Amino acid sequence: MSFSATGAWRMFRVIPVAIVASVTVAVTGVVARADAPPTTAIAAPTAATAVDPVLQWNRVLLGILGTPGAQPATVHATRSLAILHAAIYDAVDSIERTSKPYLVSIKSPRRANPDAAAAAAGYTVLSNLYPSQQETLAAEFASVLAQVPNGYHKFEGVRVGEGVANALLALRADDGATNAQPVFTPGTKPGDYQLTPPAFAQPAFTQWPMVRPFALRSASQFRPAPQPALTSKAYTSALAEVQSLGAINSTTRTTDQTQIAQFWNPPIWIAWNNIAETAALAHHNSLMQNARLFALLNVSFADSAIAFYDAKYTYHFWRPVTAIRADADPNWTPLAPTAQDPSYPGAHAVISAAAANVLGSFFGSDGFHFAAQSTALPGVERSFPSFSAAANEASLSRIYAGQHFRTDEVAGQQLGSQVSTYVLHKLLLPTRPNQST
Repeated sequence: MSFSATGAWRMFRVIPVAIVASVTVAVTGVVARADAPPTTAIAAPTAATAVDPVLQWNRVLLGILGTPGAQPATVHATRSLAILHAAIYDAVDSIERTSKPYLVSIKSPRRANPDAAAAAAGYTVLSNLYPSQQETLAAEFASVLAQVPNGYHKFEGVRVGEGVANALLALRADDGATNAQPVFTPGTKPGDYQLTPPAFAQPAFTQWPMVRPFALRSASQFRPAPQPALTSKAYTSALAEVQSLGAINSTTRTTDQTQIAQFWNPPIWIAWNNIAETAALAHHNSLMQNARLFALLNVSFADSAIAFYDAKYTYHFWRPVTAIRADADPNWTPLAPTAQDPSYPGAHAVISAAAANVLGSFFGSDGFHFAAQSTALPGVERSFPSFSAAANEASLSRIYAGQHFRTDEVAGQQLGSQVSTYVLHKLLLPTRPNQST
């Protein structure tokens, strides 16, 4: 069933995103102590667990993002996740009408099938963003639709899902994500970001501060204050810490800290989408609840990425490997290869703080015992008593990996908390007070 974007524009109304006052919030949690005690928890669900279309399409996209070469190198993965889940949410909400739309609402019969709408929205978005995956996506779409009884309500659900997705894709077509990346010219002063070993390659996503946010008024809305001066006690302490704990041959980093560094090294937005699925299944979320949860989560991630790249390329602060080799040890090497962008603030901290904030708010409590797995360490599980405990460990992992100063992580946690709180107060709000979605 095909549906043209031109036809979709005749059938939907765009809901302008209202601007609300900036929200001042406390940091989700300062970086945790390195000696925090371990905890036990339930295991994460297996891939075979039966799920609704929201989780099914999320799994499909995470699989694409984990496939070498599938994601365009200059387009950040958080954008795809946000478009996918915003489209699914608006499609389901066009039928359920329990919360305010994100951007698009299509008139539909109340009895249109929301599962069909979610299935069609997910397929339309992903087949547009990843045309090389068309065969796999079409098979997945057919599999999801096969679970919906044939008839008028299924047809109407597909119509709604396709229309919403095409409309949202059109609205994001000129958001700046595909613009050419400006060439970065390193500075020459102490503290200036320099290209890092071993490749000494150009930094990534230099155009991302100019990408139009999904919810924020601007990329700089919550820009953190500058990093501490090189002469400050905070910087001196952070430098000594990462030099000791983050070296590839460190004698002070414990076995557990090494595992933490390796465990959280893969893309952090993938890790948190998997954790969100664990929580959604444990809480027996409805389709509408999952649509809203994953839209809030991934819109927060997308705007967090835009915001942290704005800060990174505003302050262009050097990475630990550059600082340590310049000041103390010309042969110092981090445990993990250094990411190709400036150090301040830390992206893992931003995304993780945003995730813990969204999940804790959605479920009404930060406390949730769960176990997580990592593609970097097959067979290894790490357990947590709360979302914020996992977020704190993810932040610490970048110090243990030799990637970041502690000051990067503290600023990152604050930025992620601010961005996600703004999203939570602004988007996808229930249409009736005290309404559960």
